[in-house]
Amino acid sequence: MRVGYGFDSHEFREGIPLKIGGIALEHDKGLGGHSDGDVLLHAITDALLGAVAAPDIGALFPPSDPKWKGADSAVFLREALKRLHDAGYSVANIDASLILAAPKIGPHATAIRARVAQLLGVRADCVGLKAKTPEGLNLENAAVAHVVVLLEKRKAPKKARKKTKRP
Repeated sequence: MRVGYGFDSHEFREGIPLKIGGIALEHDKGLGGHSDGDVLLHAITDALLGAVAAPDIGALFPPSDPKWKGADSAVFLREALKRLHDAGYSVANIDASLILAAPKIGPHATAIRARVAQLLGVRADCVGLKAKTPEGLNLENAAVAHVVVLLEKRKAPKKARKKTKRP
């Protein structure tokens, strides 16, 4: 087993669509970032990469590279999954906390959990999601995500047994 931790934060900006957990949410502002600014998928990606001691999201997809401008964060997540599968691991479960003043995540939590589960190739009940408001933290214009992921070693496929003839 391995454990990974991921963190990300982005500032809200006008004129950008809001995407969290691969789901477009109605809101008057979106999250600024070089890609689509999906704070949850970025934190999940870093948690997966960290669990297998791979480079972080910024090293693999540098914001200085125009190739990633506006990119769908699912691309980053797929690369992290490839790396953990290559290392012989699969996702057992994740637990995520979102910290933001608005929009309220509760009405969207089921859809977000389902989309994250789909992207990770796990059941929705393997994706924990909590949302908190940033009371007293002076983060009213930002969204923050914290993610913990548990990986388990994949079972090696059973080798074909040689059939031996019995005399």
